[in-house]
Amino acid sequence: MNTSDQHNFITGSDTSALPVVVDRAIWQAELDTLLVREKAHTRQGDEIAAARRLLPMVEVDPTITLIGPHGPVTLLEVFEGRRQLITYFHMWHTGQPSGAQCEGCTFFNGHVRELSYLHSRDVTYTTFCQGPYEESVRYRDFMGWDVPWYSAQDSADALLAGRWFGMLVCYLRRGDHVFETYWTSGRGVEAMAPSYGLLDMTVYGRQETWEDSPTGWPQRWENAGEQFRTDGRPTAQWSRLAAGRSDDLGTKATATAPHDCQNQP
Repeated sequence: MNTSDQHNFITGSDTSALPVVVDRAIWQAELDTLLVREKAHTRQGDEIAAARRLLPMVEVDPTITLIGPHGPVTLLEVFEGRRQLITYFHMWHTGQPSGAQCEGCTFFNGHVRELSYLHSRDVTYTTFCQGPYEESVRYRDFMGWDVPWYSAQDSADALLAGRWFGMLVCYLRRGDHVFETYWTSGRGVEAMAPSYGLLDMTVYGRQETWEDSPTGWPQRWENAGEQFRTDGRPTAQWSRLAAGRSDDLGTKATATAPHDCQNQP
C-alpha cells in the first residue's frame, strides 16, 4: 500500500529550514551528548514500568457481556484462555460513514498488527468498539485489521466506570476472576503507535504545532484530530480505497461526525 500512500503525501512540504552543517566529529560529539539524555530517559521509563507493576488492582465483573463474531461472550471469555488482556476502547460514531469515523482511534488501533509476541507472554489483545458489532466490524475489515473485535455498546457503562472511549486498559485473570490493573488515555496510548516514535527521531519531528522546534521547521497540524487525516478522511483509509476495498458500513449516512478523540499533548 506504500505507493498509494505516496500519492496522498502533503505537497509543498519542502522547507528551506535546515540544521547547521558541521563535520562528522562535531556532529558525533553533539549526538553523544544527546544519547546520554536518551539513556537516562530510557532508565526512567524502566523505573516507571516497575512502579506500574507494583500498582494494586480492582476486581471487574467477569460476566460483563460483549458481542463478538459468534454473538454474546463474557469478558472472561475474551481472554481466550490467556492470563492477561490488553484492550483498546475504540470510539465509534454510529450510523456515520467510514470517512467520519474516529481518526485518532484509527491511527492508534491500526498500528497493532503482529500479536504473536504478546501471545508468547500469555497476553491477548482485543478491541472493544463503542458501536454495534455488525457495523463496526465492517470498518475493521475495510481497514484490513485482524485483531479480535467486540462491540461494547451495551456494556460500556460497566467497563468504562466513568471514563471514555479512546483508552487502553490492562486486565489480569486469576481463575474465573478478572481484575483491572492499569489504564491510560490521551498521549498515554502513544505506546501503540510506532509511527510517532519514528517521527520523533527525524529532524522535523511530528510537524505538529505544539512541538518545540526551531523557527522555520514545518508545523502543519494542530493536535485536534487533523494530524491523523488527509483530504477529510483518516489518512490510512486512502490506501485501502486505492486497493479497491469497499468502505460501505451498511449505513446511508453522509454527514461528518465530530472528532473528539482524547489525543492532546
